[in-house]
Amino acid sequence: MFPAFSGRYASLPDRMRAEMAPTPVAAPRLLAFNRPLAEALGFDLDAFDATRAAEVLGGNAVPDGATPIAAAYAGHQFGNFVPQLGDGRAILLGELAHRDGGLREVQLKGAGRTPFSRGGDGRAPIGPVLREYLVSEAMAALGVPTTRALAAVASGEQVVRQMVEPGAVLTRVASSHVRVGTFQYFAARRDSEALSLLVDFCIERHYPELADLPEAERALALVEAVVERQASLVAQWKGLGFIHGVMNTDNCAISGETIDYGPCAFMDAFHPHRVFSSIDERGRYAWDNQPAIAQWNLARLAETLLPLISDDQERAVALATEAIEAFAECHDAAWTAVLRAKLGLGAEDSQGQPESRSTDGQGGQVADEDLALGEDFLKAMEEGNADFTLSFAHLPRALAGDEAALAEGFERSGRLEAWLPRWRERLAREGVADEVVGARLAAANPQVIPRNHLVEKAIRAAIDDDDLSVFETLLAAVTRPYQTPDDTSLLAPPGRDERVLRTFCGT
Repeated sequence: MFPAFSGRYASLPDRMRAEMAPTPVAAPRLLAFNRPLAEALGFDLDAFDATRAAEVLGGNAVPDGATPIAAAYAGHQFGNFVPQLGDGRAILLGELAHRDGGLREVQLKGAGRTPFSRGGDGRAPIGPVLREYLVSEAMAALGVPTTRALAAVASGEQVVRQMVEPGAVLTRVASSHVRVGTFQYFAARRDSEALSLLVDFCIERHYPELADLPEAERALALVEAVVERQASLVAQWKGLGFIHGVMNTDNCAISGETIDYGPCAFMDAFHPHRVFSSIDERGRYAWDNQPAIAQWNLARLAETLLPLISDDQERAVALATEAIEAFAECHDAAWTAVLRAKLGLGAEDSQGQPESRSTDGQGGQVADEDLALGEDFLKAMEEGNADFTLSFAHLPRALAGDEAALAEGFERSGRLEAWLPRWRERLAREGVADEVVGARLAAANPQVIPRNHLVEKAIRAAIDDDDLSVFETLLAAVTRPYQTPDDTSLLAPPGRDERVLRTFCGT
């Protein structure tokens, strides 16, 4: 049933990881299994055995070819540097070949104590496991680079956090689990050899277009490539009203994938300073702070690679600074593209020519105009205390002339009423049929997201009643986010007594 594993990261020097098996659990039971992802990873689903799957993915058996390890890394947590973190409750089994030709690492999260546990129990409660499963699969369906969930396995044991709840193990799949904090771990130890090995690993795995560069150029080129991916990633988060919640450097993946769905949340009513994480007391990782924090995290990556960028420290700092400062332009371009798509706009200048080929000087002006148009819609949503997802999802109705259907979601609609004619005028300049604009809007704006109150309902049903049907219904809806679900209550924002305003890490 299981394909054969390999272990590229496990082949790196011993000081980069600890080789160890998962700690067995009392009574592994499969709660959820991602069959489409499993098929893409080469599983033989005709021979699928739920009992065997639970044994392996619960940590009670090691599959063929796997070399289980816990990886070392460090990180800035809410701005404070911790020189040793590492996989404190996760075991990397190894990697599998994906049908797209790439490799994917398979990790068990909640698999028991490791040398990096720092006194923790190494386990995971069922709540955070089901949350990560739901949200990561929703993000994948929304087209956002992300880690994936292959399985959730009940452990048959209890875990104590804010409360006592059943334990579980999540099988997480990622292009790799190398983070900014991985580089920080070895930079803090002045281990240039390990840093060079990490640069080579990340280029081989994530940026093969850089493979032929001379050794002296590879570290800087890696920083530049990661800057571009992270800038695009954060713009995509913002376009969904998504707040990561723990954008520490150990949760900033070199691959450009979203990693670690702890206290994350999707906004209901829009507010740019929205925070949900119970541990983010000062709003460091609020919705509108995410670009600046991502840039800050990447500056820490660049710092670790200064010795590899140039032997001349002054030159290395100058080159690294230039690479990091490029983040703002990359993000602004990506954010403008996201807003254009969400407003149904084409990337054209006022003369109807693609911006990249514009020769009349209007391309940049229209980019600024479109950015302002998108952000002014957000301001109208903020003034009106309007739902982020539904406001964008209802734009096709306004396009068709039913502006009231959009306005009814706004408690105050003055800004919206002033904005709508500007939007219509911008669309008219393109000369594109409403049917085309409507299709653009439908493709860019989801109807269903894993709203906090829905996720909590699914978790409570699983914990209190051992009922996974609520989870399964929500999973089916959020993995088809652009379709209207049979249960239309999944579209609605929470009622006043359903609001979930705080989320937790589960560590």
